[in-house]
Amino acid sequence: MTKTLLLGASLMFVAGLPLTSLAAQSLTDRVIDNAAQLEQKAIGWRHDIHQHPELGNQETRTAALIAEHLRQLGMTVETGVGTTGVVAMLKGGKPGPVVALRADMDALPVAENTGLAYASSVKQEYLGKSMPVMHACGHDAHVAILMAVAENLAAVREELPGSVKFIFQPAEEGPSDYVYDGERYFGARLMVEEGVLENPAVDAIFGLHVTAAAPTGVIGYRSGPTMASSGDLHITVTGKQTHGAQPWNGVDPIVASAQIITGLQTVVSRRTDIMPAPAVVTIGTIEGGTRHNIIPDKVKMTGTVRTFDDAVQKDVNAQITQTAEHTAQASGAQAEVKIIENYATTVNEPALTARMLPTLQRVTDGRTFPSPLVTGSEDFSYFAQKVPGLFFFLGVTPVDNMGKAAPNHSPEFMVDDKALLTGIKALSALTTDYLQAAD
Repeated sequence: MTKTLLLGASLMFVAGLPLTSLAAQSLTDRVIDNAAQLEQKAIGWRHDIHQHPELGNQETRTAALIAEHLRQLGMTVETGVGTTGVVAMLKGGKPGPVVALRADMDALPVAENTGLAYASSVKQEYLGKSMPVMHACGHDAHVAILMAVAENLAAVREELPGSVKFIFQPAEEGPSDYVYDGERYFGARLMVEEGVLENPAVDAIFGLHVTAAAPTGVIGYRSGPTMASSGDLHITVTGKQTHGAQPWNGVDPIVASAQIITGLQTVVSRRTDIMPAPAVVTIGTIEGGTRHNIIPDKVKMTGTVRTFDDAVQKDVNAQITQTAEHTAQASGAQAEVKIIENYATTVNEPALTARMLPTLQRVTDGRTFPSPLVTGSEDFSYFAQKVPGLFFFLGVTPVDNMGKAAPNHSPEFMVDDKALLTGIKALSALTTDYLQAAD
């Protein structure tokens, strides 16, 4: 314990705070200090997992590595949860609440171009095609950090006033074995459906995500809505096929689709109240026609819808449907709209965020920052819908490389190994501080 912390503890005692506060301080000190002993292990795990990435619902090697480690720590381990997920319980030596810690395991269908000695050369089946695979979003770091946190907390299990549930989740990026159709759940949502937050019931859940947009070891946080909901947009426009030289004999779905795309630009800019929260509507693909002189009978479009509020999401979806259907009708065509809501808004519970912010500030020596809204999506949202959650961002870019580093999902994305120690400290200290506050 440092001189500063000793002084702080003395002041608490003088102020008449109970001795349990001192014990809590001491336990958190220990897990923070002990994290350094696990840093090299975590780096080794990350390099191994990075070199052997696996796509969503195929994370068998990763899951086996995790399960074996957790069993060696004396935990009760369940495998095959939510397809390939791993869940373990660490029961503390004293009664108390249950904290859940989550890490996602899956990689992306990306060909790595980092030049690292442990770069991936793996290929796997992605939607029926053999594709190169890479940990281009840093989930290898998430797994390595949580494996180290498990060992850190297991070392003090007898002093824990409560229990810890470790959740290693598959398919955060989506399933690789089928096209998501809104019918079958995957990832966090499937794990929730299978009862991962029950037996015993979880009182709070914490998770992190590495980001190239912040310096190494810096933590970004936000109270309330943090990451956007995500809906997959599918629009099929049906007309009547005819010769391209005689358009009056048919109904042109290409022209109707062009008008729909233009009209969709007004859904957010002119028809949605963005004061509660911003929104994004993007068309990403358009496909129609087989020959230059034939007006086809169908055009298919796909896109994405992002919002930060359930009411805004419902309104935007309705506006998209109305715009597409009515615009097509005006051209004599028909539009069928399907919006598959696959990720909910990630919301950090405000009271929990405020309560745990001092812990984040402590493990970073004050190197924290309020995060802006992030239009990317995360299925941690489904855990946080059920129990109070806090999801934060861990910077993994060296300071001298800020502004030049490749972003997440890039084939050149890289994680600075020095960031792992901050992640281990953060999740360990959040757990002990939360459990002891309820002691």
